[in-house]
Amino acid sequence: MRPRALRPVARPLVEFLYFGIKEARACLFAGLFFLSVFVVPRAGLFGIARYDVLFAIALLIQGWMLYARLETWDEVKAIGLFHVVGFALEVFKTSSGIASWSYPDAGVTKLFGVPLFSGFMYAAIGSYIIQAWRLLDLRIRHHPPYPMAAAIAILIYVNFYTHHFIGDFRWYLAACALGLYARTTVIFRPLDRDRQMPLLLGFVLTGFFIWLAENIGTFMGVWRYPNQLGAWSAVHVSKWSAWSLLVIMTFTIVANLKHVKARVHVPD
Repeated sequence: MRPRALRPVARPLVEFLYFGIKEARACLFAGLFFLSVFVVPRAGLFGIARYDVLFAIALLIQGWMLYARLETWDEVKAIGLFHVVGFALEVFKTSSGIASWSYPDAGVTKLFGVPLFSGFMYAAIGSYIIQAWRLLDLRIRHHPPYPMAAAIAILIYVNFYTHHFIGDFRWYLAACALGLYARTTVIFRPLDRDRQMPLLLGFVLTGFFIWLAENIGTFMGVWRYPNQLGAWSAVHVSKWSAWSLLVIMTFTIVANLKHVKARVHVPD
């Protein structure tokens, strides 16, 4: 049956199915990596510590996606940037003076107390956005001017550091982002017709699913917050807002890729 011949009742269901399949495909890196979190025992494999095994797996997944041309070199460079900014944040957050969370297990591939695979968790967000852009044929309407989008993205990142010293301006930044992206719409194609939604809703939904993944990671003991040292408890829901803001920052970086920028409409 051709897509245009679908009955009105069946079309929403079929489009939702295709949307789900493409979303799952866009999460390929994140899905494979978190599957390895479940599969690799805490004791590690073949005498190799779990953190080191996870780092090797992340490298293999990334290398395979590049070899299979699922990602281009330019996209891998952008993902590498996510890795760097994410790892720097991890080093700061796990330092003795901050101790927002910790990585309790040993590993050869730990630098400043942080396993190197941790940067790939941030890179997975960038990989998802890049893949979704391609698979769902994303286009952006009424994107704010690039300098303003870059400024709010930088301030979001800086606030992750400075809120420990001068107060948390998260909600002020969220209000600024709301104003910047209030008119911004993402157009996507799950099957054969264009659909659209507010881009802000996409940020919030993506942040929610990352928050769920974070709960999985802490439940498996890969890293822990101070309140989880005795017994596991759900990650505080406030982290959802933090992840949503981080998605905005990641989206801003992706939006500056050459082949992506061509699909972004910035009003004059």
